[in-house]
Amino acid sequence: MFWTWLLVVIILLIIEAVTINLTTLWFATGGIVAMFVSMVTDNQDIQIIVFLLTAGLTLLILRPIVVKYLKPTIIKTNLDSVIGKHGIVTEDITKYTIGEVKVGGKRWSAKAATTIKKGQMVEILSIEGVKLNVKEIKEEKN
Repeated sequence: MFWTWLLVVIILLIIEAVTINLTTLWFATGGIVAMFVSMVTDNQDIQIIVFLLTAGLTLLILRPIVVKYLKPTIIKTNLDSVIGKHGIVTEDITKYTIGEVKVGGKRWSAKAATTIKKGQMVEILSIEGVKLNVKEIKEEKN
């Protein structure tokens, strides 16, 4: 049964190398442990149970840790950094026309669901293409 487990491990590692999903790697680990167990006992039931337990435990315990460290760090670009910031309207924005907003010293094309006049403060909600989606900031009166 040793050679069978070795073949299973090789196949699983090839699948992992091709797919890079971090799924079959854990079953390959179970296969390696089962391969060593096969050197101790000829009982196939024990080998299969060891294979399934090892694969299941490594999948549940180690996969989240490995995924956390392999996940790429998302670095905010200039586009992402303006979301949530406030700007000032430099050209009127209407529901049907694109206006302009100045944010952080840079001018951006902007659109809004309502009309916003020049000089009003806005909050940047999102970005679609190269246009900012904005909403007017209502000033609170005391």
